[in-house]
Amino acid sequence: MKFSEIIEKLGDGAVTNSYTSNKDHNPEIVGLAAVAEAVSGTLSYIEGAKFAAMVTKTQASALILPQDETLQAQATECGIVWIAAREPRLMFAQTIKLFYQPWRPLASIHPSAVIDPTAKIGNNVHIGAHVVIQPNVEIGDEVCIHPNVVIYPDVKIGNNTVLHANCTIHERSQIGNNCVIHSGVVIGAEGFGFVPTATGWFKIEQSGCTILEDNVEVGCNSAIDRPAVGETRIGRSTIIDNLAQIGHGCKVGFGCAIAGQTGLAGGVEIGNRVILAGQTGIANESKIGDGAVVAAKAGVHNDIPAGETYCGNPAMPYKQFLKVSAILKRLPEMYQSIKQLQNQIGKG
Repeated sequence: MKFSEIIEKLGDGAVTNSYTSNKDHNPEIVGLAAVAEAVSGTLSYIEGAKFAAMVTKTQASALILPQDETLQAQATECGIVWIAAREPRLMFAQTIKLFYQPWRPLASIHPSAVIDPTAKIGNNVHIGAHVVIQPNVEIGDEVCIHPNVVIYPDVKIGNNTVLHANCTIHERSQIGNNCVIHSGVVIGAEGFGFVPTATGWFKIEQSGCTILEDNVEVGCNSAIDRPAVGETRIGRSTIIDNLAQIGHGCKVGFGCAIAGQTGLAGGVEIGNRVILAGQTGIANESKIGDGAVVAAKAGVHNDIPAGETYCGNPAMPYKQFLKVSAILKRLPEMYQSIKQLQNQIGKG
């Protein structure tokens, strides 16, 4: 695909309408690559000043650049065609879609699939080998269900949703439109609810349901549990990485990002556009305000206000965490000083 064709297909969305290309210098682009690994015929991107030195080192034939005239001039001097974008990384992601689309099988129902006669199947649905669909399930149009998926009774799945191989959707769960559920995910399994008694643990039956709104993506081997009563809800356009645990009765807002190995205990409430970095742990009933960021491996035991960044275990505001970290480095020295003072006092 010629560079000029890529520009045309991208449209005006993120483009500043500033790029270099002409009949004599309009290279054929055959693929995409990271800027340090790019070769002739590939397109890459540079997001900002951190990677500016790569403009003169890369072998890429074309670059997506920020609105930086110095970088643009360097690229031109190196004979690299370029396009300037408000968000270079976003445009690079949009360009990938021009060269690659995830494999999706044609609409069909494999003869080994087991589908209850009460299930309602929409138009242009693919149902793979050994899929099990139980009573009163409703599946929308353009849904793709890969092999070995099990869907329990009374589940509702919206249009254009993809269920990858070996995921399990438990009873009464609701999954919206344009969702992606990756392999090994379990949606709507029983929450971890038990009452201690003199003779052991009394199990609380989990009669609630789990709801995923539109455009939610759940990574491999994650689990989102249903509660004893009420609902566990994941807001629209939230993305959840691999190996995450969302406990019973949690409420997660829209546009959140939850990284791998994060765990939410029961009843946690997450606001809108919250970011939880990897291995974050959040205690029962905690509330995280809109736009908050929780750093990797943080242990959250109390509420976090909107817009704040918290770090550490127990989690604390970022500025306080920096001060504590600075003191921690000096603890051996401070310990020796205290011992010397104690010895002097003792001798006195």
